[in-house]
Formats: sequence, structure tokens, C-alpha cells
Amino acid sequence: MKNSRVLYAFAAAIAAGTLQAAQPAGCDRACLEGMVERYMDAVVVNDPKAVPLSPNVRFTEDGQRLLIGDGLWNTMKAKGKYRLFVTDVPAQQVTVLATIQEDHREADKFNGSLLALRLRVQDRQIAEIEQIVVRPDNLRAYENVEKLGTHPLYLQSVPASERMSRAELIAQGNKYFTGMQRNDGKGDYPFTADCERHENGGRATNAPTPAGQTRPDPKTSLVYSGQWSCLEQFQSGLIHFVNRIRDRRFVAVDQERGIVFAFGFFDHPGGETRRFKAPDGREVVAGPVQPWTWQIAEVFKLEKGKIRKIDAILQRSPYGMNSGWSTWEQGMSDQVR
Repeated sequence: MKNSRVLYAFAAAIAAGTLQAAQPAGCDRACLEGMVERYMDAVVVNDPKAVPLSPNVRFTEDGQRLLIGDGLWNTMKAKGKYRLFVTDVPAQQVTVLATIQEDHREADKFNGSLLALRLRVQDRQIAEIEQIVVRPDNLRAYENVEKLGTHPLYLQSVPASERMSRAELIAQGNKYFTGMQRNDGKGDYPFTADCERHENGGRATNAPTPAGQTRPDPKTSLVYSGQWSCLEQFQSGLIHFVNRIRDRRFVAVDQERGIVFAFGFFDHPGGETRRFKAPDGREVVAGPVQPWTWQIAEVFKLEKGKIRKIDAILQRSPYGMNSGWSTWEQGMSDQVR
């Protein structure tokens, strides 16, 4: 009888709002980033039981839905040293660009690969796994990324008074995609003067001019150059052949550090889309000859509303492919999700 009265009082307190029912604890930054390490450790030994997975976990690799234990689970042999986290505690999502090692044709060697990974955590279990595995033709990309390490800018906290809202961070990051799509040299390009971009570990902006050569002039050149700054590249209007940047999914936002992580696809249709005019009217022919899609994962560091650092990993995918996390209509759209 006494126990019945206690249980009744407990239930009544919850109903009255004077006592809150226990809720599963969420993951903080350390927990979410630790979940990434636990996941990769489990993949190395191909043991799904070594990491807390939701009973209904969904897993894609390179846009294809797979069973847990398939794909990279069969080939990953070790973790690399490089990590670039974008940790979104409010959304309980964590993303990372990382280096990994896989099977090699020679038994005594490993093949370095690049990994873009997203985990969504629910009740301290992994509910969603999305990853892109970039396997370069040689070890140069892996070695370059390892050598670069995580840029200190990504680890710096933004003063509370200067922090942008989630919506503002996404909107400014998206201007990179909007400015590149059918680039005309006249858009809103929010880059700092010292903005830098690296792709698969290689310098894509501000590259040194090779000995014996002259730095191309972005105002007169007919060829886009990695020797130019972020702003010069966009103002040149020579990236017009990027016809569509679609399925733009900003999946993680870290307001504390001012960084965002996006997945997307860059389409180059080829054909007549390769012919266009530069801002001053120069006739240009540029871009891939055949239909071409880049599958990309990109991280943007913003300072006071401007993009200062960009890091991306990318690979060629079947033209027009879908991410596996969007409807066909969403996957073909250039609107932010």
C-alpha cells in the first residue's frame, strides 16, 4: 500500500510539472568527437558491436546505401593523423575530414585515403552514418593532408559578441556556391584578403608562381589559375563552366568556432556550356569536355562575416548522382538544405 502511494505521488508530480521525467543525456563536443574515434576504431576491426549503433541506423558510402559492415568496413586498416571536426552540439551531429589507411595491392603497404564523415547521434547512439571515401591515384593527396595538419584557425573560438547565428553562417558559406555557379565575376564574394583554399590537400589559391613563369593576370587571362586569391578567382568570371552546384546540405554548424560543413555536387555539363564570356567580353572556352560531376565535402571558416579558410575533399562521381539523403528533386536543386 505504501509503495502504491509513493508511485501515485511520483506520477502526479510529473503530471503537475513539479518533477521532470529523466531524459537521455545528449552528447557534448567531447562526446561527439569521441564517437567519431570509436566509429573509426570499429571500422578498422570490422566490428559493429564495438560502437553504439541505433537499431535503425542508416549508412551510406559515396552516395550508396549499404549494410553496416560493408564498404570501407572491409578495407580500412588504420586511422591517419589528420582531423578537421565541425561539431554541432545542438543538432547532435558531428562531421570530420580525416585521413585513413586501407588495403594496398602490396601486402606490406597501406594505401592512404581521405574520408569525409557525418554522424548523427540520438540518445548516445549513432543513428546516421554518411561518408565519402576519396582514393587518389597516388599517395600525394594523403601525404599533403597529413603534412598540412589541422589549421589553427579552425580551433580558435570566436568572441561571444562576434558570433554569427546559424542562419548567418550558412548564408555566408552558401555565397561561395552561389558565386561559383555560372560565375560571372559580379556576385557577392565575401572573402577575406588572406583567404586560402585547399582541395584534397593541394593548394587551390595563392599558389607560388613557378620559376621562369609570369603570374597570370586575372583581368586578361583566358585560363583560371590557382595562383590567384579567392577573390581574384571569383572576380575573373572564369569559373562559369560550373553550371550547377546542387544538393547543398549544410549538415553541421559550429557557432563557437565560426565554421560550417557542407556536402554538395558540382556539375559540368560540357558541350556548349564550355563557351562563355568573361566579365569584359572576352570569349572563353573552358571546363571538362564530357559531362562531369564532383562529389564534394567542404568546410568554411568565417570571420566577421567573411570566408577566411576553405578545405575540401572531392572525387569524380557519376554525372548527376544523388547523395542518398535527398529526394531526386532535392538532389537536383541548388537551394540550401
